[in-house]
Amino acid sequence: MFSFLTSMAVIAATLGHALAETHTVHFTNNCRFGTPTLIQGGRVLSTGGDYTQNGALLGAIAYLQTGGCGFNGEGCTLVELSLTNGFSSADISLIPPHAFSVTSGFGYYNGCDGAGTDCKEPNCPEAFEHPDETYKQVGCSAPNCNIAITFCD
Repeated sequence: MFSFLTSMAVIAATLGHALAETHTVHFTNNCRFGTPTLIQGGRVLSTGGDYTQNGALLGAIAYLQTGGCGFNGEGCTLVELSLTNGFSSADISLIPPHAFSVTSGFGYYNGCDGAGTDCKEPNCPEAFEHPDETYKQVGCSAPNCNIAITFCD
């Protein structure tokens, strides 16, 4: 009986781990200045290192802090993201008070590889300039997808 219960506990733990949702945000800063910053709900999650979330990562923002950005990326190019199993979404925002600061881009990996976008100029057509431009969001339905954000590509 003990070995049966032990076996069931091991199986349950293994299944629980296999079904766990996890997402990673990876930064590449080619600018040679600034600090990649990832924020969610007023809390700094990363200042350049990979950040892994066990569970969904909803309503996060990322930008390159150049010294001229506000805490929520005001005055700078903003990457908005929500990573969740079933439907992840990311976009680049230049909606005021955000403004072009450095070339910024993102791409999914470990699912939806190759899906993403870049903003290489102040008037980049890929970026949100008005809140109703939801068609500029890039989605991914793969479970446990990750995102790579690059500055100065």
